[in-house]
Amino acid sequence: MTTLAHTMMTAARSADSGLAGPGELDRYPYAEAPGVDRVGVPAWEGTDPELGRVGRRAGGSRGRGLHGQLVQQLGQMIVSGDLGADRPLVPEEIGQRFEVSRTVVRESLRVLEAKGLVSARPNVGTRVRPVSDWNLLDPDIIEWRAYGPQRDDQRRELSELRWTIEPLAARLAAGHGREEVQQRLADMVEIMGHSMAQGDALTFSRADAEFHSLLIQVAGNRMLEHLSGIVSAALQVSGGPIAGCDRPNEISLAHHARIVDALAAGDGAAAEAAMRQLLAVHPEVERVVPAPREH
Repeated sequence: MTTLAHTMMTAARSADSGLAGPGELDRYPYAEAPGVDRVGVPAWEGTDPELGRVGRRAGGSRGRGLHGQLVQQLGQMIVSGDLGADRPLVPEEIGQRFEVSRTVVRESLRVLEAKGLVSARPNVGTRVRPVSDWNLLDPDIIEWRAYGPQRDDQRRELSELRWTIEPLAARLAAGHGREEVQQRLADMVEIMGHSMAQGDALTFSRADAEFHSLLIQVAGNRMLEHLSGIVSAALQVSGGPIAGCDRPNEISLAHHARIVDALAAGDGAAAEAAMRQLLAVHPEVERVVPAPREH
């Protein structure tokens, strides 16, 4: 096993560090203005009691500390529909319900605003925005949708997007191959092979996510490069046989290896074909996303 493979497999077994901590404090006037209509204010007492006391729920949060956990929980509630569009969010009430400081609430709402989930306006306060305003390509929103009532639609949409992005990226990457990139992709295939032999699904999935992300990044198209995070999110939240990457298996591993060989040979058509085969390993895929028509 290479040093890289050993290091990555060891790191994968350690606990997730999560996202970076909160940035500077939000300066928007989230405080409720006098006279704001409070009709439709969320009845926090009716929510799942497990959502309260965020400081005592270290697991399941992608962010560090109270800020990350509150973003996660409010985001899930909005995306699931528990907090419907145009519902007011009063910072004081959120702080009391989740037992966090006003500073944590303000920063969390700022993050949700950046994702398009809420808006803050003077004399109106903070309100939930309609789905049409959400940044549906944000990895957090992808995750929240994938584990909420919209899970089937999210998985289908992710699958369709991957069928559009990844075969093209594989073709383009064959024309931009660099030796160090080729080696890195080959290393990821090696890591996947070792982890599969050891039954280490976590390491397999991480190596797989890096493989696909790197492939898109070296395609030589900056717009495609910005979509690499979406593919990584899709691999993490697929939750079922939508593509050959969802579960470690010999067929999936072989297709990854064929992609690497095609890139090394500079054969864009072969790389694209191998990627399509990889995405269609599971028969269910063809019923979800039909193969592109030949013109």
